[in-house]
Amino acid sequence: MAKYEKKPEPGDLIEIFRGTYQHWAIYVGEGYVIHLAPPSEHAQAGAYSMMSVLCDKATVKKEELYEVVGNDEYCINNLLDEKYKPRPVREILRAAHRFLGKELPYSVFTRNCEHFVTELRYGEPQSRQVREAVETVAAVAVAGIGIGTIVYAISKMFGSKDKEKQTQ
Repeated sequence: MAKYEKKPEPGDLIEIFRGTYQHWAIYVGEGYVIHLAPPSEHAQAGAYSMMSVLCDKATVKKEELYEVVGNDEYCINNLLDEKYKPRPVREILRAAHRFLGKELPYSVFTRNCEHFVTELRYGEPQSRQVREAVETVAAVAVAGIGIGTIVYAISKMFGSKDKEKQTQ
């Protein structure tokens, strides 16, 4: 495990970089995190962990941070602290522990591990990576529509000139 400058504090959100996506956990102290883990989510899952897209249930687990991180990189990322006031640490930890061992509904788009930890910390379930993915898809779609419209308009302009030549 890599050395990190700052030690997490209870209630901190931990972002774990899995390559194509990020897994999220909440630090609960003494080297442990609580996280929402679909059946395929473990540090060494590799590409298989993307199968979590197909899962509709996930289990809340308490595990050692270094076990969850594995060989991946991680950082403390309390990403919404400027937008929302974090709940008191005692409430965060109590709520996190209440979920331990429970199987919860899971959806990569609406109830993923990031939604789980942001709801614990802020009382608001949010997922930046889902929002960014949706924005990217929307931008690509708009760009595609824009290009399609331009191509159509150009073809109409040149098409009408061709028709004019044909009628003369």
